[in-house]
Amino acid sequence: MRLRTFLAAGLLALGAGAAFAGASSSQLEAYQPDPALRTAPTSELETRVRRSCAVVQARMQNAAETSFERPCGCYAKTTLRALDASEIEAYRTTGYFNDSARTKALNAIDSCKLRRPV
Repeated sequence: MRLRTFLAAGLLALGAGAAFAGASSSQLEAYQPDPALRTAPTSELETRVRRSCAVVQARMQNAAETSFERPCGCYAKTTLRALDASEIEAYRTTGYFNDSARTKALNAIDSCKLRRPV
């Protein structure tokens, strides 16, 4: 749930509306992902995940987004490489990681030395 909030907040901050870092389940269920996710190439998905990561990490750590370019690049690349086809399809459909992908994303957060979302 926390990673879902993390990614939804990041995606929302990138133009889908106002970010809500403490989103409830009902808010996330009402969230409508960008329709472009469905057909975006994997490289675009990686870019979106990287940007979302930088936005959220910057807010959590009260720092500039640019200071997270490298670790968030690591996170996005590591996470997307670990996902199987069904997990990527779920992300394309919902705009956030499902339960099985969330575990892989949390491992990537740790390995890339980022702070886990609260």
